[in-house]
Formats: sequence, structure tokens, C-alpha cells
Amino acid sequence: MRALLVVNPAATTTSARTRDVLMHALASEMKLEAVTTEYRGHARDLGRRAADSDDVELVVALGGDGTVNEVVNGLLHNGPDPDRLPRLAVVPGGSTNVFARALGLPNDAVEATGAILDALALRSERTVGLGLAAGTPGTEDEAVPSRWFTFCAGFGFDAGVIGRVEQQRERGKRSTHALYVRQVVRQFLEEPHRRQGLITLERPGADPVEDLVLSIVCNTAPWTYLGNRPLYASPEASFDAALDILGLTRLSTTAVARYATQLLTSSPDRGPHGRHAVSLHDLTDFTLHSKAPLPLQMDGDHLGLRTSVTFTGVRRALRVIV
Repeated sequence: MRALLVVNPAATTTSARTRDVLMHALASEMKLEAVTTEYRGHARDLGRRAADSDDVELVVALGGDGTVNEVVNGLLHNGPDPDRLPRLAVVPGGSTNVFARALGLPNDAVEATGAILDALALRSERTVGLGLAAGTPGTEDEAVPSRWFTFCAGFGFDAGVIGRVEQQRERGKRSTHALYVRQVVRQFLEEPHRRQGLITLERPGADPVEDLVLSIVCNTAPWTYLGNRPLYASPEASFDAALDILGLTRLSTTAVARYATQLLTSSPDRGPHGRHAVSLHDLTDFTLHSKAPLPLQMDGDHLGLRTSVTFTGVRRALRVIV
């Protein structure tokens, strides 16, 4: 088997020595080409090269969720074709690793490598659905290129939190769960629209849902992790279905306390709920419009401000090793 290993040297939870050990372990079982990323978007370019190749059968992403997202977008640059495209394997190296953990892989890079090698020996794989987001036709964002996401997207409040975290990381702060919690508090205190949301959800055959402050789009459950604690924004979300969405129409101090508690105590059977919460399951197509530009994030990557985003849930988009 010929495989491409995409290595993010800035992965926060793996050392250079650990990465070297993992590369040797993988190379002992396959014909491996290892490439270290050198710039933002490099992993996407490598995934695209693998998709256009005639002989690469497997792409292994060693890094966090951002690296995985780039590789996936490269692999699917011409659209999903799970029977033809190389398979994807993920070795977690980031601070949270939601996609890898949602697939059931260990959160330790060495243990995950062993699990991947065992899965390859057993030919164990699955085909997962993915989300696709694009600028909405007929709006000022219609020229924004489409982008795939593996586990979640957010429009509004949570994307603002991601943007704040990225600003702190650019200033030299480490990506820790405490950093995220601090930025959630700051985003709440400075959020001008927390009592009257700007977002409207539109979907075929249903009345619009208006005045959302927060909108979280989930492709799987859990939505994320706080340390070892899984948080379920949309417990029914699944790689085997289309997309789920959790929307909140109010973020007063009382509402935030209630929904934060519900998230921290959420489970596969119950997520946030209440009269200010909107939960929708297995949506194939929907659009989020805003009355003013709001931040957008996908797989934990802040993508700037948008006024309208159209989402598509694509079942059976990519084969992954599990």
C-alpha cells in the first residue's frame, strides 16, 4: 500500500521524537511518503495531490482538527467519491481532536497509530457523511467558495469565541481549555445581540426560525470535549445522517447559566433544551442568514465574517480507517 503522511509540526500534543516514532511505525507496514506542512493550506494542497494521484491509497493526517479539515478539503476538491478517493486515517495531535475521538480512536497519538495499523490489517473502515458550507446564491457572500467540515460549524456566538482564541494564540498563548473558557466569558460580556439575535434559519418546506443568537451545526456527537468530558450540543447527530443544528434565541445571564449547565451535564440521550433552544435533526439543506456580518467557524477554524451561509449534509462522502 502506498500512503501519504501529512505531518503538522506545530501539533500541540506531539513532540518531534514522538512524530518520528510514529512515522517509523507506519513506514514499517506500508510504502510511506511523509511530508511536513510548511504553510497554512499546505495540508489541503497535499490532500488534493493525493486525490489526483493514481496510486495513493491512504492519506494519514497527523495533527489536530484543523489539519484534518485541510486534508479533507483537498481530498474532496472535486467532490465526494468514496469508492475512488484515497481513504483517510487520523492520528490525533491537537489539543481537542474531536473528529478522531468521535470516530472512536484513542486520544493518544501512539495508541491511535496502533489502532490504525490494526484496522488496516483487519480492513476495518467506514464511510462517513460530511458537511458542506458555501456562500448563498443571490447574496453578497455568493462568491465565497464552498468548504467541507468534518464535525461542526458555527455561525454567530461560538464562532466569535473561536476568533478570540485564535487571536490569543497569535499572541503566543497556548491552546488550553482554560483559554477557551475565558474567551467564552469575554464573548458573552461583549456580545451586543445576545438578547435579540440576528440569525434566521431557512429550510425547504418549513417556516423560518428567526432571532437566533447562536447556531451550532453538528455532523456528529459529541460536539466537542472539555478535557475528557464530551459535550453534546446535538446528541442525535451522526456521521451516518445529514446535519443537526442547535440554535439559541436568547443569551441573557440566566439563559447562559442554564444552557451552559445543560451542556456540561449533557449526554448521548439529552442535550440543551428549553423555550429559547431550537434543535433540528438530519437536515440535508438549510441556510443561515444574518442582518449583519457575523463570524463563521468550521472544525474550530475561524473563517471571518459572513451574512449568509448555505449548508448541505452529504451522506457517504469519505472512507476512513477505524
